Amino acid sequence: MQEKTMKQMQQEVDEYISQFQEGYFRPLAMLARLTEELGELAREVNHYYGEKPKKATEQEKTIEEELGDLLFVLICFANSLGIDLQAAHDRVMDKFRTRDRDRWTRKEEAK
Repeated sequence: MQEKTMKQMQQEVDEYISQFQEGYFRPLAMLARLTEELGELAREVNHYYGEKPKKATEQEKTIEEELGDLLFVLICFANSLGIDLQAAHDRVMDKFRTRDRDRWTRKEEAK
């Protein structure tokens, strides 16, 4: 499978959603979907790393699958608001590289 850029992923999701008359959900509905998917991810993490094992009757899902669902809804949310996630990512990374550059101990400093 060929790697995709964020722009390509946003375009792929947009092409998929554009097939349907309903289109993207409104922002509050999108936020509710994002919250729902985050809850499902939290549940999976708790099953794998927490003290709450799955019931024998529960469907097997993976953290990877739940992260994929969360990413899909996040891309839908960004697309619905006309947000370029690559540009948003670049701004955030710039912030971390400048404002937060001395916040944590670097591995080479810990020796």
